Amino acid sequence: MNEELNDLMTVLRFASVSTNSAQAADVRACADWLVTKFESLGLSVALHETPGYPVILARNAHVPGRRTVLIYGHYDVQPAEPMNEWKSPAFEPTIRDGRIYCRGSTDNKGQFMAHLRGIEEILAKEGKLPVNLIFLIEGEEEIGSPNLRSFLETHRDELKCDVVAISDTGMVAQGVGTFTYGLRGIACMEVRVKGPTIDLHSGIFGGAVANPNTMVARLAATMHDSEGRVTIPGFYEGVKDLQDWEREAWMSLGDSEPETLELTGAPELFGEAGFHERERRWARPTAEINGIGGGYQGPGSKTVIPREAMMKISFRLVPSQNPERILDLAEAHFLAHKPTGVTLEIIRGHTGPSYVMDPHSAFGKAAQRALAATFGGKTALIREGGSIPIVQAFQEVLGVDTLLLGLALPDSQLHAPNENFSIQCFHDGVRLSQALLHELAL
Repeated sequence: MNEELNDLMTVLRFASVSTNSAQAADVRACADWLVTKFESLGLSVALHETPGYPVILARNAHVPGRRTVLIYGHYDVQPAEPMNEWKSPAFEPTIRDGRIYCRGSTDNKGQFMAHLRGIEEILAKEGKLPVNLIFLIEGEEEIGSPNLRSFLETHRDELKCDVVAISDTGMVAQGVGTFTYGLRGIACMEVRVKGPTIDLHSGIFGGAVANPNTMVARLAATMHDSEGRVTIPGFYEGVKDLQDWEREAWMSLGDSEPETLELTGAPELFGEAGFHERERRWARPTAEINGIGGGYQGPGSKTVIPREAMMKISFRLVPSQNPERILDLAEAHFLAHKPTGVTLEIIRGHTGPSYVMDPHSAFGKAAQRALAATFGGKTALIREGGSIPIVQAFQEVLGVDTLLLGLALPDSQLHAPNENFSIQCFHDGVRLSQALLHELAL
């Protein structure tokens, strides 16, 4: 096995699932291993405790007058379930067809370990780094980074930097340098529809008592029109059209619809009328029902009117949409459409604002030069539909932009069984890390 991969394979074996308290020891062991690794490179390292899992800070000796670059990553991973769908053990990295299959391989251990390896090689060849460097690696990203913003605020002076770099986004294709200059925000909500105080016999009481399952379906149906447009009043207020250069840049990437159909297995695409598939995913706000249920779910029949049903919703938001305002609008919408015979309980979940930067800024151009030096050819300028809430916190607390440099392929299966990371992408990430630091030093 390539020696470059040894450390990555080691860190992948830690089952560092932050959402499962039963795996807390694995999360902590992963953090401890990283501390030792950073120390072995001669960096100054601190393990900062939080109410949850620790934050690791590693830095070189800072030289006045140099730019300071902060590289962010996270050592926690998603749960691996369902285990029976993995073709190889979820926490035993396995190489097949040029890819490493393991939970966390592409979200986000593969990427930040590529940056770490790049720095290790610079130190070995040049003896020092071309910039002042801060590595910030946290262990709670997969549960919404609940303690990181307060950590940034507490350590604001210690974390003062010129720019942040993150590789936790995707590439449009293998070998195509991809710079993500925008992310959608997020706002989550659960709606519980409550009827009788107990499950009822559907024959004895059917027709006389409202069925929460039926009513939650009715509520769900009020969220969109027949063409996929969100019908919550005020939802699109302030949403801006793409700029001409953005639309042209995205169209130059070719037709994405066949690839999306292949990746998803959907029989056909569906979405808001008047927009291309990429626009719908990267630049339009959405409302998605992530879970819906109530009543009997087992085999055969159980003829009941359930006492309660629910739906879980996530809104993906674009610049100018405030997450809390969107939740206010959604709550008002559901209360206005509450069916008779039931009551509603609305529970707000986590939120995160959208993020957008100017890719033509000085740092944006430096990132594109690094991508061109690594991959050659034209760099793809994109937004992404997903959310990294901490990116906006970097902007608001530290006052700096974040350079999102993709290293994950579209079929890397992040958050799904058989998550994988291309070995070529790892090697490219090592070279990209080196090119980026040299470009930012100019």
